[in-house]
Amino acid sequence: MNDITIRPVDPEADAELIHDWVTQERAGFWGMLDKDLDEVAEIYTYIAEQPHLSAHLVSVGDVPVTLFQTYDPAVDEIGQYYHREPGDIGVHLLMADSPARVGRTSDIVDFLMRRLFDDPAIRRIVLEPDARNAKSLRLFGLIGAEMGPAVHMPHKRAQFAFLHPQSLTRESLSQAACPPGGR
Repeated sequence: MNDITIRPVDPEADAELIHDWVTQERAGFWGMLDKDLDEVAEIYTYIAEQPHLSAHLVSVGDVPVTLFQTYDPAVDEIGQYYHREPGDIGVHLLMADSPARVGRTSDIVDFLMRRLFDDPAIRRIVLEPDARNAKSLRLFGLIGAEMGPAVHMPHKRAQFAFLHPQSLTRESLSQAACPPGGR
């Protein structure tokens, strides 16, 4: 797993790559299908300027394969829609449809979740995909996330899920590598 790396998004340099990912039909739940390149650069510039938000690119070897974002639910509006707890961190994850990612989903998820839980201040990962996003919900269930409430937000109906450090096991991640009906 030592060929997986993470680095902050460079809004200007990475805008074209991110734009390509977020405007593909398969990324419809990301909510950016209609954004042009300049809008994507502006969004990620804004994220980079906020102390409670972060955006990173995850690579396998030297190939970017995942957009990984975090937010502080105590500051972000999403925190209004569920019962926040001390040590919560919110996560957004977009996996690219890339040959470099094939067979590596569990390694990438393991890398990211363990990296977050290496911080002793983080006690729970908060996930809130669109309730219609069956692939994400299946993946989160396979890695041991506990399903929380489904809530109506202004831009989606979100299905909350929560991951605790003790829930994340290598076995659950191995199952996530080949979910039923997955590739």
